[in-house]
Amino acid sequence: MHSPKLMRTLFCAISCLLFFVFQLKAQNSPDCRTAIPVCADAPINGIADGGGDIDDFDPDVIRQTGCLEKGSVISANIENNTGWYVFRAGTDGQIGFDIEALPVTPGAPVTAEYDFALYGPFDQTTGDNFCGNISNGTEQPIRCNYEVNDTNFTGMGVNPENGQVGAPNVTGSQNTYDEYLDVIAGEVYFLLINNFNTNFDGDPENFVLTFTGNSVNANQDTALDCTLRDEFLGFDIIACEGDPDIVLSALNSPIGPNIATITWEVDFDDDGIPDATLATGPGATELTVTSPNSGRYFVTIESTDGVTTVTDDILITFYGIPVLLPGEDGIIIREDLTNADDPDSYAVEFVVDGQGDYEYAINGGEFQDDPIFLDVPPGLNTVIINDKNGCGMTEPIEFLVVGYPKFFTPNGDGVHDLWQVLGIDQLTGPDIFIFDRFGKLLKQLDETDTGWDGTFNGRQLPSSDYWFRLDYERNEQSVIVAKTVRNHFALLR
Repeated sequence: MHSPKLMRTLFCAISCLLFFVFQLKAQNSPDCRTAIPVCADAPINGIADGGGDIDDFDPDVIRQTGCLEKGSVISANIENNTGWYVFRAGTDGQIGFDIEALPVTPGAPVTAEYDFALYGPFDQTTGDNFCGNISNGTEQPIRCNYEVNDTNFTGMGVNPENGQVGAPNVTGSQNTYDEYLDVIAGEVYFLLINNFNTNFDGDPENFVLTFTGNSVNANQDTALDCTLRDEFLGFDIIACEGDPDIVLSALNSPIGPNIATITWEVDFDDDGIPDATLATGPGATELTVTSPNSGRYFVTIESTDGVTTVTDDILITFYGIPVLLPGEDGIIIREDLTNADDPDSYAVEFVVDGQGDYEYAINGGEFQDDPIFLDVPPGLNTVIINDKNGCGMTEPIEFLVVGYPKFFTPNGDGVHDLWQVLGIDQLTGPDIFIFDRFGKLLKQLDETDTGWDGTFNGRQLPSSDYWFRLDYERNEQSVIVAKTVRNHFALLR
Protein backbone atom coordinates (compact mmCIF):
# COMPACT_ATOMS: atom_id res chain seq x y z
CA MET A 1 0.00 0.00 0.00
CA HIS A 2 1.38 3.37 -0.91
CA SER A 3 1.37 6.12 1.69
CA PRO A 4 -0.58 9.40 1.27
CA LYS A 5 1.00 12.39 -0.40
CA LEU A 6 2.02 14.07 2.86
CA MET A 7 3.75 10.88 4.11
CA ARG A 8 5.75 10.07 1.03
CA THR A 9 9.23 9.82 2.43
CA LEU A 10 9.57 6.29 3.79
CA PHE A 11 13.00 6.90 5.15
CA CYS A 12 15.46 9.66 4.40
CA ALA A 13 18.88 10.08 5.97
CA ILE A 14 20.40 12.42 3.42
CA SER A 15 23.41 14.26 4.75
CA CYS A 16 23.80 18.02 4.44
CA LEU A 17 26.64 17.46 2.01
CA LEU A 18 24.51 15.21 -0.19
CA PHE A 19 21.71 17.75 -0.16
CA PHE A 20 24.11 20.53 -1.15
CA VAL A 21 25.34 18.43 -4.07
CA PHE A 22 21.75 17.79 -5.08
CA GLN A 23 21.04 21.50 -5.04
CA LEU A 24 23.92 22.16 -7.38
CA LYS A 25 22.66 19.49 -9.77
CA ALA A 26 19.00 20.52 -9.63
CA GLN A 27 17.09 19.87 -12.82
CA ASN A 28 15.07 22.40 -14.76
CA SER A 29 11.36 22.23 -15.51
CA PRO A 30 10.20 24.64 -18.21
CA ASP A 31 6.60 23.49 -17.62
CA CYS A 32 4.44 25.06 -14.91
CA ARG A 33 2.66 21.73 -14.45
CA THR A 34 5.87 20.08 -13.22
CA ALA A 35 7.34 23.08 -11.38
CA ILE A 36 10.19 22.10 -9.05
CA PRO A 37 9.42 22.38 -5.31
CA VAL A 38 12.10 24.41 -3.52
CA CYS A 39 13.08 25.61 -0.06
CA ALA A 40 15.08 28.54 1.34
CA ASP A 41 17.72 26.57 3.24
CA ALA A 42 20.37 26.74 0.48
CA PRO A 43 20.99 28.62 -2.77
CA ILE A 44 19.57 26.88 -5.83
CA ASN A 45 21.70 26.58 -8.93
CA GLY A 46 19.27 26.62 -11.84
CA ILE A 47 19.05 26.78 -15.60
CA ALA A 48 16.42 28.17 -17.94
CA ASP A 49 16.72 26.24 -21.14
CA GLY A 50 13.29 25.62 -22.61
CA GLY A 51 9.97 27.12 -23.59
CA GLY A 52 7.91 24.47 -21.85
CA ASP A 53 6.17 21.31 -22.95
CA ILE A 54 3.21 23.56 -23.63
CA ASP A 55 3.11 27.30 -24.08
CA ASP A 56 2.31 28.35 -20.56
CA PHE A 57 0.81 31.60 -21.79
CA ASP A 58 -1.51 32.82 -24.49
CA PRO A 59 0.31 36.10 -25.31
CA ASP A 60 -2.82 37.84 -26.57
CA VAL A 61 -4.53 37.20 -23.23
CA ILE A 62 -1.55 37.73 -20.95
CA ARG A 63 -0.68 41.09 -22.48
CA GLN A 64 -4.02 42.58 -21.42
CA THR A 65 -2.73 43.25 -17.91
CA GLY A 66 0.40 42.77 -15.84
CA CYS A 67 4.07 43.31 -16.48
CA LEU A 68 4.39 40.45 -18.96
CA GLU A 69 3.10 42.86 -21.60
CA LYS A 70 5.77 45.46 -20.85
CA GLY A 71 9.15 43.87 -21.19
CA SER A 72 8.75 41.75 -24.28
CA VAL A 73 8.87 42.89 -27.87
CA ILE A 74 7.88 39.55 -29.35
CA SER A 75 5.70 36.79 -27.92
CA ALA A 76 8.63 34.40 -27.62
CA ASN A 77 10.32 36.65 -25.09
CA ILE A 78 7.50 36.15 -22.61
CA GLU A 79 8.54 32.53 -22.39
CA ASN A 80 11.88 32.47 -24.16
CA ASN A 81 13.97 30.14 -21.99
CA THR A 82 12.17 29.37 -18.78
CA GLY A 83 12.26 27.49 -15.52
CA TRP A 84 9.34 27.00 -13.11
CA TYR A 85 9.58 26.62 -9.34
CA VAL A 86 6.96 26.26 -6.63
CA PHE A 87 7.30 26.99 -2.92
CA ARG A 88 5.05 26.93 0.14
CA ALA A 89 5.36 29.48 2.94
CA GLY A 90 6.46 27.81 6.17
CA THR A 91 5.80 30.76 8.47
CA ASP A 92 4.06 34.09 8.40
CA GLY A 93 6.48 36.84 7.42
CA GLN A 94 8.38 38.49 4.59
CA ILE A 95 9.89 36.71 1.59
CA GLY A 96 12.11 37.97 -1.22
CA PHE A 97 14.64 36.42 -3.58
CA ASP A 98 17.66 37.20 -5.75
CA ILE A 99 18.14 35.75 -9.23
CA GLU A 100 21.79 36.16 -10.24
CA ALA A 101 22.76 35.55 -13.86
CA LEU A 102 25.94 33.47 -14.25
CA PRO A 103 28.27 33.01 -17.23
CA VAL A 104 28.08 29.77 -19.21
CA THR A 105 31.69 29.06 -18.26
CA PRO A 106 33.75 30.69 -15.47
CA GLY A 107 35.34 33.92 -16.61
CA ALA A 108 33.11 34.30 -19.67
CA PRO A 109 30.84 37.34 -19.99
CA VAL A 110 27.27 37.05 -18.72
CA THR A 111 24.93 36.83 -21.70
CA ALA A 112 21.70 35.91 -19.89
CA GLU A 113 19.16 38.51 -18.81
CA TYR A 114 16.68 37.07 -16.37
CA ASP A 115 13.13 38.20 -15.70
CA PHE A 116 10.51 36.70 -13.43
CA ALA A 117 6.82 36.50 -12.63
CA LEU A 118 5.43 35.29 -9.30
CA TYR A 119 1.88 33.90 -8.97
CA GLY A 120 -0.20 33.22 -5.89
CA PRO A 121 -1.13 32.84 -3.18
CA PHE A 122 -2.79 29.49 -3.88
CA ASP A 123 -4.55 27.18 -1.44
CA GLN A 124 -3.29 23.65 -2.05
CA THR A 125 -6.41 22.10 -0.49
CA THR A 126 -8.80 23.49 -3.12
CA GLY A 127 -7.62 21.24 -5.95
CA ASP A 128 -7.81 24.15 -8.38
CA ASN A 129 -5.96 23.99 -11.70
CA PHE A 130 -3.32 26.55 -10.73
CA CYS A 131 -1.24 26.32 -13.90
CA GLY A 132 -4.34 26.37 -16.06
CA ASN A 133 -5.46 29.58 -14.40
CA ILE A 134 -2.00 31.08 -14.86
CA SER A 135 -1.99 30.12 -18.53
CA ASN A 136 -5.42 31.52 -19.40
CA GLY A 137 -4.87 34.79 -17.55
CA THR A 138 -7.33 34.12 -14.72
CA GLU A 139 -4.36 34.52 -12.38
CA GLN A 140 -2.08 37.49 -12.94
CA PRO A 141 1.40 37.95 -11.43
CA ILE A 142 1.49 39.50 -7.98
CA ARG A 143 5.16 40.37 -8.48
CA CYS A 144 6.70 40.62 -11.92
CA ASN A 145 9.70 42.23 -13.59
CA TYR A 146 10.62 42.25 -17.27
CA GLU A 147 12.73 45.42 -17.10
CA VAL A 148 16.04 45.75 -18.94
CA ASN A 149 18.82 44.57 -16.63
CA ASP A 150 21.86 46.80 -16.06
CA THR A 151 23.12 44.48 -13.29
CA ASN A 152 23.35 40.71 -13.09
CA PHE A 153 20.49 40.61 -10.56
CA THR A 154 16.71 40.67 -10.58
CA GLY A 155 14.27 39.67 -7.88
CA MET A 156 12.20 40.89 -4.93
CA GLY A 157 13.61 42.95 -2.09
CA VAL A 158 16.95 44.78 -2.47
CA ASN A 159 19.43 44.38 -5.32
CA PRO A 160 22.66 43.20 -3.60
CA GLU A 161 24.82 44.58 -6.42
CA ASN A 162 23.76 48.25 -6.27
CA GLY A 163 21.46 48.47 -3.24
CA GLN A 164 18.43 49.45 -5.32
CA VAL A 165 15.25 48.92 -3.31
CA GLY A 166 12.39 47.01 -4.90
CA ALA A 167 9.34 48.99 -5.96
CA PRO A 168 6.11 48.44 -7.90
CA ASN A 169 6.91 47.73 -11.53
CA VAL A 170 7.16 50.83 -13.71
CA THR A 171 7.87 50.44 -17.41
CA GLY A 172 11.27 51.84 -18.36
CA SER A 173 12.42 52.32 -14.77
CA GLN A 174 15.27 49.78 -15.16
CA ASN A 175 14.62 48.81 -11.57
CA THR A 176 14.78 45.05 -11.83
CA TYR A 177 13.58 44.54 -8.27
CA ASP A 178 10.02 44.36 -6.96
CA GLU A 179 8.89 44.76 -3.37
CA TYR A 180 9.20 42.09 -0.71
CA LEU A 181 6.14 39.84 -0.30
CA ASP A 182 4.22 39.31 2.94
CA VAL A 183 3.21 35.66 3.16
CA ILE A 184 1.08 33.47 5.43
CA ALA A 185 2.10 29.95 6.36
CA GLY A 186 0.67 27.37 3.97
CA GLU A 187 0.31 29.67 0.97
CA VAL A 188 1.64 28.26 -2.31
CA TYR A 189 3.41 30.36 -4.96
CA PHE A 190 4.62 29.58 -8.49
CA LEU A 191 7.75 31.35 -9.77
CA LEU A 192 8.55 31.69 -13.47
CA ILE A 193 12.17 32.55 -14.25
CA ASN A 194 12.67 33.61 -17.86
CA ASN A 195 15.86 34.31 -19.82
CA PHE A 196 14.93 37.26 -22.03
CA ASN A 197 18.17 36.98 -24.00
CA THR A 198 19.92 33.91 -25.31
CA ASN A 199 23.51 33.16 -26.19
CA PHE A 200 22.32 31.67 -29.52
CA ASP A 201 24.66 28.68 -29.22
CA GLY A 202 22.24 26.23 -27.62
CA ASP A 203 24.09 26.06 -24.31
CA PRO A 204 21.89 26.45 -21.22
CA GLU A 205 22.62 29.56 -19.19
CA ASN A 206 22.83 29.44 -15.43
CA PHE A 207 21.51 31.40 -12.50
CA VAL A 208 21.50 31.20 -8.73
CA LEU A 209 18.19 31.59 -6.90
CA THR A 210 18.60 32.69 -3.27
CA PHE A 211 15.66 33.45 -0.97
CA THR A 212 15.83 36.54 1.25
CA GLY A 213 13.64 38.58 3.58
CA ASN A 214 12.92 38.76 7.30
CA SER A 215 11.49 35.22 7.43
CA VAL A 216 14.65 33.80 5.87
CA ASN A 217 16.86 35.91 8.13
CA ALA A 218 15.00 34.59 11.17
CA ASN A 219 15.23 30.93 10.13
CA GLN A 220 16.04 29.81 6.62
CA ASP A 221 14.98 26.24 7.46
CA THR A 222 11.38 27.20 8.28
CA ALA A 223 10.79 30.33 6.16
CA LEU A 224 9.63 28.07 3.35
CA ASP A 225 8.11 24.67 4.01
CA CYS A 226 10.98 22.31 3.19
CA THR A 227 8.70 19.26 3.33
CA LEU A 228 7.37 20.38 -0.04
CA ARG A 229 10.53 18.92 -1.55
CA ASP A 230 9.24 15.48 -0.57
CA GLU A 231 6.49 16.12 -3.14
CA PHE A 232 9.17 16.26 -5.81
CA LEU A 233 6.85 15.14 -8.60
CA GLY A 234 4.87 18.33 -7.99
CA PHE A 235 1.21 18.95 -7.37
CA ASP A 236 -1.53 16.92 -9.02
CA ILE A 237 -1.92 17.89 -12.67
CA ILE A 238 -5.09 18.71 -14.59
CA ALA A 239 -4.50 18.55 -18.34
CA CYS A 240 -6.54 18.47 -21.52
CA GLU A 241 -6.85 15.58 -23.92
CA GLY A 242 -4.45 16.19 -26.78
CA ASP A 243 -2.00 18.19 -24.67
CA PRO A 244 1.69 17.43 -25.23
CA ASP A 245 3.32 14.76 -23.08
CA ILE A 246 3.98 15.37 -19.39
CA VAL A 247 7.50 14.44 -18.28
CA LEU A 248 7.91 13.40 -14.64
CA SER A 249 11.41 13.48 -13.20
CA ALA A 250 12.88 11.45 -10.36
CA LEU A 251 15.99 13.64 -10.31
CA ASN A 252 14.32 16.31 -8.17
CA SER A 253 13.96 13.98 -5.18
CA PRO A 254 15.94 14.54 -1.99
CA ILE A 255 18.20 11.65 -3.07
CA GLY A 256 19.43 13.72 -5.99
CA PRO A 257 21.68 11.86 -8.46
CA ASN A 258 22.72 9.11 -6.00
CA ILE A 259 20.23 6.61 -7.40
CA ALA A 260 20.57 2.84 -7.28
CA THR A 261 17.24 2.03 -8.91
CA ILE A 262 13.90 3.64 -9.76
CA THR A 263 10.47 2.03 -10.16
CA TRP A 264 7.46 3.73 -11.77
CA GLU A 265 3.92 2.40 -11.30
CA VAL A 266 0.44 3.61 -12.24
CA ASP A 267 -3.00 3.24 -10.69
CA PHE A 268 -5.35 4.15 -13.51
CA ASP A 269 -8.49 4.08 -11.34
CA ASP A 270 -6.86 5.81 -8.35
CA ASP A 271 -8.30 3.11 -6.11
CA GLY A 272 -5.11 2.50 -4.14
CA ILE A 273 -4.04 -0.57 -6.13
CA PRO A 274 -1.34 -0.07 -8.81
CA ASP A 275 -2.33 -1.57 -12.14
CA ALA A 276 1.05 -1.80 -13.83
CA THR A 277 4.78 -1.27 -13.48
CA LEU A 278 5.81 1.14 -16.23
CA ALA A 279 9.57 1.30 -15.90
CA THR A 280 12.32 0.19 -13.58
CA GLY A 281 16.11 0.44 -13.27
CA PRO A 282 18.76 3.04 -12.47
CA GLY A 283 18.27 4.79 -15.81
CA ALA A 284 14.53 5.29 -15.47
CA THR A 285 14.99 8.85 -14.25
CA GLU A 286 12.05 10.22 -16.28
CA LEU A 287 8.58 8.97 -17.11
CA THR A 288 6.60 10.36 -20.03
CA VAL A 289 2.82 10.44 -19.53
CA THR A 290 0.79 10.78 -22.70
CA SER A 291 -2.81 11.92 -23.19
CA PRO A 292 -5.34 10.63 -22.27
CA ASN A 293 -3.78 8.25 -19.72
CA SER A 294 -5.27 9.60 -16.50
CA GLY A 295 -4.19 7.95 -13.28
CA ARG A 296 -2.09 8.19 -10.14
CA TYR A 297 1.59 7.69 -10.93
CA PHE A 298 4.00 6.39 -8.27
CA VAL A 299 7.77 6.45 -8.13
CA THR A 300 10.03 4.61 -5.69
CA ILE A 301 13.70 5.60 -5.58
CA GLU A 302 16.41 3.65 -3.77
CA SER A 303 19.69 5.39 -2.99
CA THR A 304 23.20 4.07 -3.57
CA ASP A 305 23.77 4.23 0.21
CA GLY A 306 21.58 1.12 0.48
CA VAL A 307 19.40 2.50 3.28
CA THR A 308 17.53 5.45 1.83
CA THR A 309 14.26 5.02 -0.05
CA VAL A 310 11.86 7.78 -1.02
CA THR A 311 8.52 7.63 -2.78
CA ASP A 312 6.14 10.12 -4.30
CA ASP A 313 2.92 10.04 -6.25
CA ILE A 314 1.00 12.43 -8.48
CA LEU A 315 -2.53 12.30 -9.87
CA ILE A 316 -2.74 13.30 -13.54
CA THR A 317 -6.21 13.82 -14.97
CA PHE A 318 -6.90 14.51 -18.63
CA TYR A 319 -10.18 16.19 -19.55
CA GLY A 320 -11.74 16.60 -22.96
CA ILE A 321 -14.54 18.65 -24.47
CA PRO A 322 -17.69 17.85 -22.45
CA VAL A 323 -19.94 15.16 -23.94
CA LEU A 324 -23.49 14.49 -22.79
CA LEU A 325 -24.58 10.94 -22.08
CA PRO A 326 -26.47 9.64 -25.11
CA GLY A 327 -30.20 10.13 -25.58
CA GLU A 328 -32.52 10.73 -22.65
CA ASP A 329 -29.74 9.86 -20.18
CA GLY A 330 -27.91 13.08 -21.10
CA ILE A 331 -30.82 15.51 -21.15
CA ILE A 332 -33.37 14.63 -18.50
CA ILE A 333 -36.66 16.52 -18.65
CA ARG A 334 -37.44 16.41 -14.96
CA GLU A 335 -40.60 18.46 -15.26
CA ASP A 336 -42.58 19.55 -18.29
CA LEU A 337 -46.24 19.89 -19.17
CA THR A 338 -46.76 16.14 -18.96
CA ASN A 339 -45.14 15.41 -15.59
CA ALA A 340 -44.81 18.66 -13.62
CA ASP A 341 -46.10 19.13 -10.10
CA ASP A 342 -46.42 22.76 -11.11
CA PRO A 343 -47.48 22.83 -14.78
CA ASP A 344 -46.18 26.38 -15.07
CA SER A 345 -42.60 25.47 -14.05
CA TYR A 346 -40.35 23.20 -16.12
CA ALA A 347 -37.02 21.68 -15.01
CA VAL A 348 -34.20 20.10 -17.03
CA GLU A 349 -31.03 18.28 -15.90
CA PHE A 350 -27.90 17.70 -17.98
CA VAL A 351 -25.63 14.71 -17.37
CA VAL A 352 -22.09 14.78 -18.77
CA ASP A 353 -20.12 11.63 -19.53
CA GLY A 354 -17.12 12.27 -17.30
CA GLN A 355 -15.99 13.67 -13.97
CA GLY A 356 -14.78 17.11 -15.05
CA ASP A 357 -15.53 20.50 -13.57
CA TYR A 358 -18.33 21.78 -15.77
CA GLU A 359 -20.59 24.80 -16.02
CA TYR A 360 -23.80 25.18 -18.01
CA ALA A 361 -25.71 27.94 -19.78
CA ILE A 362 -29.05 27.73 -21.57
CA ASN A 363 -30.31 29.99 -24.31
CA GLY A 364 -27.26 32.25 -24.20
CA GLY A 365 -27.66 33.06 -20.49
CA GLU A 366 -25.15 33.14 -17.65
CA PHE A 367 -23.18 30.02 -16.79
CA GLN A 368 -24.02 28.13 -13.60
CA ASP A 369 -22.35 25.18 -11.88
CA ASP A 370 -25.63 23.39 -11.16
CA PRO A 371 -26.63 21.08 -14.06
CA ILE A 372 -30.32 21.45 -13.10
CA PHE A 373 -32.25 24.39 -14.53
CA LEU A 374 -35.65 25.48 -13.22
CA ASP A 375 -38.18 27.64 -15.05
CA VAL A 376 -36.96 26.48 -18.46
CA PRO A 377 -39.14 27.98 -21.19
CA PRO A 378 -41.28 25.60 -23.22
CA GLY A 379 -40.29 24.74 -26.76
CA LEU A 380 -36.87 24.47 -28.40
CA ASN A 381 -33.93 25.51 -26.19
CA THR A 382 -30.13 25.28 -26.35
CA VAL A 383 -27.50 24.42 -23.77
CA ILE A 384 -23.74 25.06 -23.83
CA ILE A 385 -21.44 23.12 -21.51
CA ASN A 386 -17.98 24.44 -20.65
CA ASP A 387 -15.11 22.58 -19.02
CA LYS A 388 -13.85 24.97 -16.33
CA ASN A 389 -10.36 23.47 -16.63
CA GLY A 390 -10.06 25.11 -20.04
CA CYS A 391 -10.36 21.88 -22.02
CA GLY A 392 -13.19 22.96 -24.28
CA MET A 393 -16.79 23.99 -24.73
CA THR A 394 -19.61 22.30 -26.61
CA GLU A 395 -21.42 23.81 -29.53
CA PRO A 396 -25.02 24.77 -28.64
CA ILE A 397 -27.02 21.56 -28.08
CA GLU A 398 -30.74 21.77 -28.79
CA PHE A 399 -33.37 20.22 -26.54
CA LEU A 400 -37.16 20.40 -26.49
CA VAL A 401 -39.42 21.00 -23.51
CA VAL A 402 -43.09 20.18 -23.97
CA GLY A 403 -45.10 23.07 -22.58
CA TYR A 404 -47.30 26.02 -23.36
CA PRO A 405 -46.83 29.79 -23.32
CA LYS A 406 -48.64 31.49 -20.47
CA PHE A 407 -49.83 34.24 -22.80
CA PHE A 408 -50.01 35.23 -26.45
CA THR A 409 -50.60 38.52 -28.28
CA PRO A 410 -52.38 38.01 -31.63
CA ASN A 411 -51.78 41.57 -32.95
CA GLY A 412 -50.10 40.66 -36.25
CA ASP A 413 -46.58 41.73 -35.30
CA GLY A 414 -45.20 38.24 -35.83
CA VAL A 415 -44.35 37.76 -32.14
CA HIS A 416 -46.53 35.49 -30.00
CA ASP A 417 -49.34 35.72 -32.56
CA LEU A 418 -50.39 32.07 -32.13
CA TRP A 419 -50.96 29.87 -29.10
CA GLN A 420 -50.00 26.21 -29.23
CA VAL A 421 -48.57 23.51 -26.98
CA LEU A 422 -44.87 23.61 -27.87
CA GLY A 423 -43.33 20.21 -28.52
CA ILE A 424 -46.72 18.67 -29.18
CA ASP A 425 -45.20 16.55 -31.95
CA GLN A 426 -43.31 14.62 -29.26
CA LEU A 427 -46.60 13.34 -27.81
CA THR A 428 -48.65 10.35 -28.97
CA GLY A 429 -52.15 11.07 -30.26
CA PRO A 430 -52.39 14.63 -28.88
CA ASP A 431 -55.62 16.66 -29.02
CA ILE A 432 -56.03 20.16 -27.61
CA PHE A 433 -59.43 21.68 -26.76
CA ILE A 434 -59.62 25.43 -26.02
CA PHE A 435 -62.52 26.87 -23.99
CA ASP A 436 -63.64 30.24 -22.71
CA ARG A 437 -64.15 30.69 -18.99
CA PHE A 438 -67.76 29.53 -19.31
CA GLY A 439 -66.69 26.21 -20.81
CA LYS A 440 -67.62 26.94 -24.42
CA LEU A 441 -65.44 25.05 -26.93
CA LEU A 442 -63.64 27.57 -29.17
CA LYS A 443 -61.02 25.54 -31.01
CA GLN A 444 -59.63 22.02 -31.38
CA LEU A 445 -55.97 21.49 -32.35
CA ASP A 446 -53.64 18.59 -32.99
CA GLU A 447 -49.93 18.27 -33.83
CA THR A 448 -50.55 19.28 -37.45
CA ASP A 449 -52.02 22.69 -36.57
CA THR A 450 -49.85 25.79 -36.29
CA GLY A 451 -51.85 27.13 -33.36
CA TRP A 452 -54.81 29.24 -32.32
CA ASP A 453 -55.02 32.87 -33.49
CA GLY A 454 -57.49 34.06 -30.84
CA THR A 455 -60.60 34.06 -33.03
CA PHE A 456 -63.93 32.24 -33.01
CA ASN A 457 -65.93 31.99 -36.24
CA GLY A 458 -63.74 34.74 -37.71
CA ARG A 459 -64.34 37.11 -34.78
CA GLN A 460 -61.48 38.36 -32.59
CA LEU A 461 -62.00 37.37 -28.98
CA PRO A 462 -61.25 39.84 -26.16
CA SER A 463 -58.33 39.84 -23.76
CA SER A 464 -59.08 37.31 -21.06
CA ASP A 465 -58.06 33.99 -19.54
CA TYR A 466 -58.81 30.90 -21.64
CA TRP A 467 -58.69 27.24 -20.67
CA PHE A 468 -57.38 24.21 -22.48
CA ARG A 469 -57.46 20.45 -22.14
CA LEU A 470 -54.68 18.32 -23.61
CA ASP A 471 -55.43 14.62 -24.19
CA TYR A 472 -52.59 12.29 -25.24
CA GLU A 473 -51.23 8.79 -24.72
CA ARG A 474 -48.10 7.79 -22.84
CA ASN A 475 -46.19 4.52 -22.68
CA GLU A 476 -45.63 3.64 -19.01
CA GLN A 477 -43.88 0.33 -18.36
CA SER A 478 -45.03 -1.01 -21.76
CA VAL A 479 -48.64 -0.07 -21.05
CA ILE A 480 -50.32 2.68 -23.08
CA VAL A 481 -51.99 5.06 -20.62
CA ALA A 482 -54.34 7.90 -21.53
CA LYS A 483 -53.30 11.22 -20.00
CA THR A 484 -55.07 14.56 -19.61
CA VAL A 485 -53.65 17.99 -18.73
CA ARG A 486 -55.89 20.97 -17.89
CA ASN A 487 -54.69 24.54 -17.41
CA HIS A 488 -55.19 28.13 -18.58
CA PHE A 489 -53.41 30.90 -20.43
CA ALA A 490 -53.97 34.58 -21.21
CA LEU A 491 -54.88 36.33 -24.46
CA LEU A 492 -53.53 39.91 -24.47
CA ARG A 493 -54.47 42.60 -26.96
